[in-house]
Parts: sequence; C-alpha cells; structure tokens
Amino acid sequence: MASLSKQIKKSSKLRRTVLTSTLALTLLAPVMVPQANANGNEDLGYVDPTTTANPGNSGADIATYRVQADPATGQPEIEAAKKVVLKVDGKQFRDLSGNKLLDTYEDWRLPVDQRVADLVSKMTLAEKAGLMLINTHTPIANPADGRYVKADDSMIVAKNMRYVIFRQTPTVDVIAKYTNQLQELGEASRLGIPVVVTSNPRNHASTDYTNIAASEGQHSFWPGPLGFAAAGDTEAVKEFSEIAAKEWRAAGIRKVYGYTADIATDPLWARIEDTFGEDPKVASDMIYNVIKGFQGDKLGKDGVAITVKHFPGGGARDNGLDPHFVEGKFNPYPTEGSLLKYHIPPFKAAIAADVSSIMPYYAYPSNDSADQGLPWFSENQQFEEVGFALNKSILTDFLRGQLGFKGYVNSDTGAVGNNAWGAENLTAVQKMAKAINAGTDIISGSSDPTLITKAVEQGYLTEDEINKSVTLLLTEMMNLGLFEDPYVDPQHSLDVVANPEAQQLADEAHRKSIVLLRNDKNLLPLKDAKLKDVKLYVEMFPAGTDGASTKGLIEIIKKHDPSITITNNLEEATHAYIYVKPVQSNWDNNPRITVGPETGITNVDRIIDIQKKVPTITAVNMTNPWVLDEIEPNAAALIGTFGTKAEAIVDVIRGEFNPIGKLPFALPASMTAVDNEVGDVPSFAPEEDSAYAYVNKAGHAYKYGFGLSYNQGKAIGKPDHAGETGKPAHAGKSSK
Repeated sequence: MASLSKQIKKSSKLRRTVLTSTLALTLLAPVMVPQANANGNEDLGYVDPTTTANPGNSGADIATYRVQADPATGQPEIEAAKKVVLKVDGKQFRDLSGNKLLDTYEDWRLPVDQRVADLVSKMTLAEKAGLMLINTHTPIANPADGRYVKADDSMIVAKNMRYVIFRQTPTVDVIAKYTNQLQELGEASRLGIPVVVTSNPRNHASTDYTNIAASEGQHSFWPGPLGFAAAGDTEAVKEFSEIAAKEWRAAGIRKVYGYTADIATDPLWARIEDTFGEDPKVASDMIYNVIKGFQGDKLGKDGVAITVKHFPGGGARDNGLDPHFVEGKFNPYPTEGSLLKYHIPPFKAAIAADVSSIMPYYAYPSNDSADQGLPWFSENQQFEEVGFALNKSILTDFLRGQLGFKGYVNSDTGAVGNNAWGAENLTAVQKMAKAINAGTDIISGSSDPTLITKAVEQGYLTEDEINKSVTLLLTEMMNLGLFEDPYVDPQHSLDVVANPEAQQLADEAHRKSIVLLRNDKNLLPLKDAKLKDVKLYVEMFPAGTDGASTKGLIEIIKKHDPSITITNNLEEATHAYIYVKPVQSNWDNNPRITVGPETGITNVDRIIDIQKKVPTITAVNMTNPWVLDEIEPNAAALIGTFGTKAEAIVDVIRGEFNPIGKLPFALPASMTAVDNEVGDVPSFAPEEDSAYAYVNKAGHAYKYGFGLSYNQGKAIGKPDHAGETGKPAHAGKSSK
C-alpha cells in the first residue's frame, strides 16, 4: 500500500502497523536457503507471511507481512499475503514465483523492461491469453464471512485473467476489502501476477454507467465532464483528477475506463453526458489534464492508469444511433476532413500526456464518407469497413504509426465478439486473431482465453504477436507498483474520501459549472433584500414516486439555506423554482432530445402552468443539448446544470456565487434544426447550419460558449479558438 496524499494524514491505526523494518525482519529469524540464483547474492533469507504477519496492515480481512519503504536505501514498500518475502543484500523482495530465489522480474532494482521480458519468458501461452482479457467481475453481495471473492474464482484462478471491470458502488472500505481479496488470488498463482481493477468514472452522476451522489463513504462528488467544460477551468480538472486518483488508489482501483475524448457533434447521441462538449480545443485541454492528474507526469506507484475512449471519436453518429447496436454500427463523416480537424485533436493531447491506453469504438468507418485525408485502404476503398478494434489501418498505421501512440489498445466491451461489426462472417477465434493482429492488446467482454490459444494453435496468430501485447500490459502493472504492493487499507480508504477539503473544492467546481442562460428583469440573484418578500414554490420534474424527488429537493434547500421561505401552495407563491431533469439512456437505442414523456417529463403542461402563474426560475440538467422550445419561452430565468449538486444551484440563485459557466454545446432551436445539422462537426463550424441554435425572446442565441453573469449580463459567442486543432499549447510542459 503505497504512500498517498501528503495532505491527508494516515490513521493512527495505520501508522502503528507500518513499522516493519530491516531490524524487525532480522528479529523474525528468517530461514536461510542455499544461494542458487543468477544474481549471485550472498545474503538470501525469507519470511513467510502466512505464519509471520503484521495484523491490520490491510484491514482485518487479510493478514499480510509488510516492509516499510526506506528512501535512503531505495527500498520500496512491499506487502505479501501468500508468498514469502526474500531478503537479498539487505533489501527485501516478494517471492512471487515461490521458488525462494530472486527472479529477475521480482527485482525492483532492475529496469521495468528487463523485469517484464523475464516474466514474459516464464509465462505459458494460457497465462498470456488470460492476461489479454478483461471482463466484468462482480463481488459476492453481503457475504456472511466477509469474503467477496471465492477462493476458486473462475476468472482469476481458472482462466488466469488479471484485468477486471468493477461496476458496483459500495462504500470504499468494502471496495478495498474486495480488491485485496482479488490480489490474494493473484499472489497465490504460479507466478504471482497481480490484478488490475478497472472502473468507469465514479466521481460524478451518470445515467448509464457508475452513478454516485454525495454520500458518506463514497468518492468525492464532482460535476460531470460537461460541467468541467462549461466552467472552462483546466486547472480545476487537474485538481479533481489528482484528488480522485488518491481516492481510487486508496480503494485499490488502479485503472479508469475513461475519460471520454469524443467530440459531441451529433446532439442526439445519448453518450454526450460523458464528453467534454463539442469544442476540440476544450476537450483536448481537459483530457490532457485528466491524464496528468490521474497518472502523474509519469505513471507510477501512486498513479491510476487512464484508458481514453473512444478512438477515433465516437461523436460522429448517424441520427444519434450508437454502435452498441447494429443500427448505428458505422461512423459517418459527411464533411471533408472532419475526422482529423475535429475528432482527433483530443487523442493527440492524450498521447502527448502519455496516456496508458486507448479504447477504440465499436463502429467501422463508412466508405460513404467524404475524403478524410488518410491513406486509402485500397484503390477503391477509403476505409476497411470493419470495427475500429479490428482495423489495422486505424490502429497500427494511424494510431501507432502516424500519431505515435506507445501504450496499449483496449477494445470496448464486446467489440471483438457479438459487436464486431464488419467481421460478422468470421468465427470467434478469427475475430480474436484479427483484432490482435490489427493492434488491439486486451479484449474486453470476453472470459474465454482459449479463443486466443486456439488462434495461435490454428496459425491465425503468432506467439510473438501475443508477447507484444503481454509486454505492454505487464509494463503498466510494473509501473503501477502492483508487483511490490497491491494491497490497501480499508480504514485508510475511508479516511481519504472523508477529506472535507476535497469536497469543498468539488463544491466550488459545481458552482463554476452552472450556466445562466436567461434572467428577465434581473430576477436573479435573490439577495436578502429581495428574499424577504419571496415565497418560493418548488417542484422537481420528474417529481418521483409520491413526490419523493420534489420533497428531497425541498429538504436540501431548507437545510442549505433556511432563510428561503418555501410554500407548498402555488396560489400563495410569489416565485417558483423548478428543476427539470430529462433523461435518455443509450441502452434504449432510441435517440431523442425533446423534453416530454419520451425523456421522462410526463407533465410538460404543468411546467408551463407554473411558469405562467409566477416568475419561475427553471433549471434544466443537460446530459444532452435538449430541445427547450416548449419550456423555455415562459421561464423568467433559465439555468443549465451538468450533474450539479442542488446546493450549488441554490448558491447561484441566491447570489452567493456569480455564474461564470458557458454552454459546452449549442442548444438546438427545434427538431427541424436537429434534422438539418451536420453530424460530424461542432455547431460553430463553418459547415454547420447557421440557424441551428435556439434564439430566445431577448434575441440571445444559445450558441456554444453562451452564458450570462450577474455582473455583465453579456452573452459570449463563438470562441476565439473554435477553428484551432491539435494538441494543447501546454502539452509539452511539466505540470506543477
């Protein structure tokens, strides 16, 4: 369990249990074994952690033997639960192979590439194949014995898998115990290869993926990526990522399936919520800082590896249809050069930031597209119409050859299986071989390593090609420090996420993300002088079962600002505050962005009635650029939010915070405008329909970058950098 934030003190319990030293090891009287290793060490001893442990080092669920880091000698922190710890030349090492000799791959003093090469040479083909798969792993729910993982777990033990996706949201101490138990199984295996636990982002609200809110024992809660884009504060993104990395590291989650570098060019696409909006420059800056925050300047033992997705950009859709489904299986590029100009820049920024891995999308590039400026696949075909994870021209020639990517490629879940578009005629073994030969290094959504071993046995793949992928994966593991200490302390994980300073910074980010779109007659802010005469009616849309969501919102407002007088009687209200939260799920396979029953708002007429009755502050949570032509005209004030805490909206309404957010995408005037838009370019691109954006009764167009404040009340139009592409200016600079 590596040292974490200098700003967050470890618990006294943890400090008491970390005092193992060379002296302590000597006092344990290690059993000596004959010197028989290639390193020629004279002093070789070991300690068996199953009989000599430091109780509590990683929580009561696991007894481990731990060696404290010693910067003076270079000794890293190491921790073992199942295999012995060797003492060599006064330093200590985990004996992962169990042979009581110091193998090259166990020697932390050696360069990573040398260690990895040694380990690859020792692995069987079956072990390599298992390493090249990643799939969802689900802990046992509420186990009576505290064991979240079976001793004979089918993925880790039977199939040699070492990358798993974790999707649940228990408190972080439970996560820590779960990840520790996975690491026990990894350590107990033949070569002791550790486990990399992966998750979708878990510090934000999410419609379809890992969804959290502010609650005890959970990760700090921040606005969604769109909110960061609205705030336009890249330093805040870096700050968030550094804090989140400490939280993830403390719980034992070491890899993010994120963040999303896709550009939101098709407003109908249900995954816009996960993006940084429609501006390639902003998305590039955000992605660069997310990577540097999570990984550090160089991926190391305190870092969390990032998998940027979905190469070469998932935002170029056909009427919002997603390639999780056959109807949306292709990427259309109707605009000449749009791929390189608008969709690739964030991936260039990710590569400049040394991102650990990149995930291609399910789709294939359509040959109905305009010329995209890449070398043609053949004389008659611009692209090979096969999914990006199986597309050699895209991965090997373009991503690695032209863009210079050095990390590994992680397929999307099922993209080399049932969703291998363009390769439907291939067998499962042939699909696997085609993907790996194309440049994909780890296959998501599969738990069958025999598909890889059969591909080698049947001549579709060479073991040399397998070794390239395995080398990249093991290099990430080594850099993360998992071969020295994969274990974490559950109590410490709770201490890390309970840091009030982190949530204060998150709350500030929430306030910065809010966009004020309309403010008739300076209705806002409701400062004390105005508030004394205000009786506020509050309603949430949807209200929830028996009005539970509305009641919850009212309770938050009362607790956060008791000076607000709230009435449940619209007839006596002087003002109203309504919070509208439309939703569409990607899994519906039914793209839609109108506000109505189709997006969960069953009573639009009620919204309009309230707005006509009293001056109404209307807040809309924008997971998509919704068509607001029904609920906007009668609003007295309009606020855009992006997975924002209710308390932050109250702060803006009350004038405790002057709104500074700007729209991260344009809002369409109508569904006719949506039908006329160009799906592969941002709204501010010269190729886009100039009449696309909604215009309110004051003549303000809700274009990209629009936002009002109480001080200036002035709209912002097209950003100065809208036409720029390429990596951010700071890409070559070291972060502070």
